[in-house]
Amino acid sequence: MRKTWRRTCALAAAPLVMASAAACGGDDSGSSAGGGSTTLRVIVNITPNLTEQYWNTLFDRYEKAHPGTTVKLELTGTISANAKLTQDLAAGDPPDVAQQITPTEDTVDLFADLTDQAWTAKTPLADQYAIDGKRYLVGVGEQIQSLVFYNKEAFTKAGLDAASIRTMAQFTDAMGKLKAAGYTPLQTAGQWVTGGQFSMMADAGVMTADPDWTLKRKDGKVSFADSGYASYLQAYKDWIDKGYLKKSALGLTYADGQTDFLNGKSAMYIMGSFFVPSADQAKKSDGIGVFTMPTDGAYPSGQFGNIADPYVVVSRSKHRAAAIDFVKWLVTDPEAVKSQLAADGNLRQGFSYPMSSLGTQVQQILDKAPSVIVKAGPRQPIAGYSDQLNTTVQSLFSGTSAKSAASGLDKWWNSQS
Repeated sequence: MRKTWRRTCALAAAPLVMASAAACGGDDSGSSAGGGSTTLRVIVNITPNLTEQYWNTLFDRYEKAHPGTTVKLELTGTISANAKLTQDLAAGDPPDVAQQITPTEDTVDLFADLTDQAWTAKTPLADQYAIDGKRYLVGVGEQIQSLVFYNKEAFTKAGLDAASIRTMAQFTDAMGKLKAAGYTPLQTAGQWVTGGQFSMMADAGVMTADPDWTLKRKDGKVSFADSGYASYLQAYKDWIDKGYLKKSALGLTYADGQTDFLNGKSAMYIMGSFFVPSADQAKKSDGIGVFTMPTDGAYPSGQFGNIADPYVVVSRSKHRAAAIDFVKWLVTDPEAVKSQLAADGNLRQGFSYPMSSLGTQVQQILDKAPSVIVKAGPRQPIAGYSDQLNTTVQSLFSGTSAKSAASGLDKWWNSQS
């Protein structure tokens, strides 16, 4: 494992809570800290790696070490953890802990201030995600996401060398050769995947060149239409028009798109390091390679990344002390940390676990990355940006021009100010 991490800024890939609810002190009566019996309600996102079974097994370990405390997994159904939390707060039925939520300046009152908990200072990216110097969010590890996974057999058939793909032009040329070889060149999907992949691609290039781009956009000093984002939107639109991306892919779920790539139906897949465990579980890792996202600027670029498995304690929790103790265990207990890191392919200084050949390749990319780009704190985009970007990128599939998409993003951003 790498000994040090160069992470100065981060994108919050976790959704943002936009509920409006009055914060109030939790009632710790009946909490495990004072004896008796406590049931902690916890909201998480269920993913192909972090399944319901995984979470229940992890929580069982806490319960065994903390008699009198029961951890109840709150299932979200088809909605996100963010949406579930918003619903519960609006209904006056707050949970105790939520995973994969990123507080903003507008929503900090919904979450417990953990700054006085000394252990939080040693958790990954704690300072980068602080708001006005206060810590509301703690995480297990870190992820990198500007990665292109590829099918080795497809590259061999198309006569491609992954090490030679460094620029966007070379990336596009490779797609043409892969299509000629009978493959769907690049895998995507609907849900959040479309906009997420675009960020993994474009942010690496734009923010390696200008780490303060988001700050400047907030100040009105730059725009999407007159920046590198316009070029990336044009490249993406060209790929759609050339058939390098299937228009029908928007009908796929995140899990379905991942399965199509693993089954060899597509040749490349832009995704974060959290893809590695899925490849490992499918026993496909040895047939998959990975390279850092090509750009039209410096190569290798910075890696677009974020905090992994972030947790917040809901300020209206009825068992705040017990909830804080549980979150502390999640992010500091060595075995709990290693379990979560391995389950989702994440990394953390001082913690190691057995890696596949694919995981080792990702680690090597990180070792060579000049920086990791984290959009958090003052560098976090305005509320709603991720959803708007996703909608904008998906509109390219139905005929919107790249120029209109870029100007539309600017118009939307300006309307939120």
